[in-house]
Amino acid sequence: MDRHPRRWLILIVLCLSSLVLVVDNMVLTVSIPQIAEDLKAGAQDIQWIIDSYILVFAGLLLTSGSLSDRFGRRKVMIIGLVLFGAASLVASVADSPGQLIAGRVLMGVGGALVMPSTLSILITVFDDQERPKAIAAWSAVAMLGLVGGPVLGGALIAHFWWGAVFLINVPVAVVAILAAAVLMPESKGPWRRPDLPGMLLSMVGMTALVWSIIVLPRDGITSPGTLGALAVAVVSLVGFGVRQVRAESPMVPLKLFRNRVFTGASFSLVLLAFATGGLMLVLTQYLQFVLEFSPTDTGLAFIPLAVASLVFNALGAALGKKVAPRVMVSAGMLVMAAGFGLLATLSVGDGFAKVALAMLVLGVGSGVGMPAAANALMGAIPAEHAGVGSALNDTIQQSGSALGVAILGTVLSSTYTGAMPADAPAAGRHAITDALALSASTGDGGLAAAARDAFNTATSVTFTAGGISVLAAAALTLVLMRDGRKPGPTGAGAGAEAGAEAESAAGAAEPAVQTAG
Repeated sequence: MDRHPRRWLILIVLCLSSLVLVVDNMVLTVSIPQIAEDLKAGAQDIQWIIDSYILVFAGLLLTSGSLSDRFGRRKVMIIGLVLFGAASLVASVADSPGQLIAGRVLMGVGGALVMPSTLSILITVFDDQERPKAIAAWSAVAMLGLVGGPVLGGALIAHFWWGAVFLINVPVAVVAILAAAVLMPESKGPWRRPDLPGMLLSMVGMTALVWSIIVLPRDGITSPGTLGALAVAVVSLVGFGVRQVRAESPMVPLKLFRNRVFTGASFSLVLLAFATGGLMLVLTQYLQFVLEFSPTDTGLAFIPLAVASLVFNALGAALGKKVAPRVMVSAGMLVMAAGFGLLATLSVGDGFAKVALAMLVLGVGSGVGMPAAANALMGAIPAEHAGVGSALNDTIQQSGSALGVAILGTVLSSTYTGAMPADAPAAGRHAITDALALSASTGDGGLAAAARDAFNTATSVTFTAGGISVLAAAALTLVLMRDGRKPGPTGAGAGAEAGAEAESAAGAAEPAVQTAG
């Protein structure tokens, strides 16, 4: 196809649209204490403020991707940006936990409309030759938001009030809306009858699945709430699969999974998202509670990850023209596994240098492997399914990330409790924050030292489990992604008409559970 003359300006708009989602999710993590104090929010209120967004976002992704294919990707993205900006304004002036939760729900709806559209527009604007560079830039911006979000949030709270972390979304959304309306052409797939039963089953199934993952560490696998949510998820998602097989115009073409590249990239991204899902949450606690970094130093510790990811995103995009995707993806994941291995060797008393080295290695691996995996997955999707294909990519990473936060969070918590001395006070045996608070109030320095040692052991086990997951992803990539170097003629770029979702990360970056910290 002819290359769109404004494609690089369009890419800037797409990156800006996804960046606002990632940054918003990350700045929230540093504003929770101030929100709790100002709104008199209890523990349950805080949980809903955090979880309401991720539940709505995950539940609507597939539906929004399908809608964008049918009604227009630019149109759906602009509607999502309008809703996200308006909901951010509501959240910024909320004077009760209920109002803030309502704002977060609406933000989740807007985010679900925006994220699949950004990647689906990208793959229809850029052809096979330029798409790797575009996806690398899109991924790099998402990584920049992931790392820079907490730093920005801390600065906003230091100089303004907690509502500023939401208010900053409004001007960004306005700029993105205007730029999208002026610069972007509309694109959509061939008209098909909407699959309403499929949409309903996907929304119920994904919402129930994410909810069960959220409550699993807190309530346990045997609780009625967890079992009930899992049962609803299984029944709904199985029903969704049956519906997609039998429907004349399925919402998600399951035949995509017959493509070895698509399947290999999908499963690899699930395992990778599983490993990285709890990384930010666990590591920020470790740096502050065990290594006793200040909040500023903690933010600075992630800079090597961002810089290396940005540099090697560009290098990976250049190498992607000469090296088979499975080699790029597996090589990147092997390097990331080495980064997790370095994190697993951290010990009490280690300084900034070792942490920075581990972050640097993780950034190199992420920059090389993740854009290649996303490009391979999206290149295997026909142009008419670009929106739902992008939503599948987001859903895959969202589910893997949520599962990783839940399971690795449980590993962290249980290992911490098991590593605490038998004679330690019961109040400090389940969370390092409780142990350090008790130590400060009683002057028991031995309890603080024991808690740090136990948490060090717990994080080592957790990062080892994450590294094993990344190694498994690398192995799956080598076994499944054997279909040559470039997407076939059915790839999204090949059949795209003239004209015109890394993630995981937006919603994936949400802390879905309370860990040992």
